[in-house]
Amino acid sequence: MRAAVLREYGEPLAIESIAPPDVENHGAVVAVEACGICRSDWHAWQGHGEWADDKVPRGQILGHEPVGRIVETGDHVTPFEGGERVAVPFNLGCGDCGACVTGHGNVCPDDRALGFEPAAPGAFAERVHVPHAAYNLTALGESVAPVDAAALGCRYVTAFNALVRRADVAAGEWVAVFGCGGVGLSAVQIANALGARVVAVDVDNATLDLASEIGATETVNGAETNDVPGAIAALTDGGAHVTMDALGRQETCRDAVESLRRRGRHVQVGLTTDAERGEIALPTDAIARGEIDFLGVRGLSPTGYDEVLRLVESDVLDPGRLVTREVGLDDVSDRLAAMDEYETRGIEVVTEL
Repeated sequence: MRAAVLREYGEPLAIESIAPPDVENHGAVVAVEACGICRSDWHAWQGHGEWADDKVPRGQILGHEPVGRIVETGDHVTPFEGGERVAVPFNLGCGDCGACVTGHGNVCPDDRALGFEPAAPGAFAERVHVPHAAYNLTALGESVAPVDAAALGCRYVTAFNALVRRADVAAGEWVAVFGCGGVGLSAVQIANALGARVVAVDVDNATLDLASEIGATETVNGAETNDVPGAIAALTDGGAHVTMDALGRQETCRDAVESLRRRGRHVQVGLTTDAERGEIALPTDAIARGEIDFLGVRGLSPTGYDEVLRLVESDVLDPGRLVTREVGLDDVSDRLAAMDEYETRGIEVVTEL
């Protein structure tokens, strides 16, 4: 099968012909129909994460946002017979530990990160193996197009976890989203569906126009605004109830925290680059005085995918609205390189493998 393999950091991925994966007793092999291209892939491609013991090794098949159809199952996988269309999470739980059985498989201590470690080769390939398939895979109705399901990827489900499960956003609240790439725009659409009022923050006016089209009440161009927290305070009559940093940069994270009103909630989605190396300075005294909550977010438990898919199937959420480009496997390297200077917009999806 064809696969895109990381051989050198920052260099074009090698498109290679390799043997298809063997199935484990508890696993399933999925024929990939489509796979999103995410900024987390860019982090892996750049060789980031050494500061968190999270650097992706050379030789890894990247890609962690697939949708496809089961072509083979292990002997212990009884919920699926083969042929089913499925959504595949990137954070693959073991299915048995305390975190998994209580609905928090996204932080399973024995998880495998699809596309980021040798134990879980990724989905920029014709086929991908999914361990503990009975726990990790979610059946996907035929009504959801492959490109739409791939757009859910880690972007929509992460934004859903951030806003619904972690921040518990309520109708009428102000939500400020910093960084309107794939996960940020997903958050704008989800917050709007929840009845919240959304301020979208980015440095690209075309991106902000798209954010307005999908539900942002207000927009702020961070490159044209000297005091972003002040601008948000003015727009929201005192500050946002919830903020999200989707970039992981010192400036955006701090601005997001400083844009909150008292007793506000911040959700951190974006991972840092080699500029921050996992550490960001924050106004901790102000956080304490204002009783601010700072909440980390990592994907969504596989057990939560059904809830998101129901919203897509009922047209409450429309991930396909954010797909701006469909590409082939040979184009992935160029699309990753375009992320160097934030030259991508919305969600891009590999549909030709």
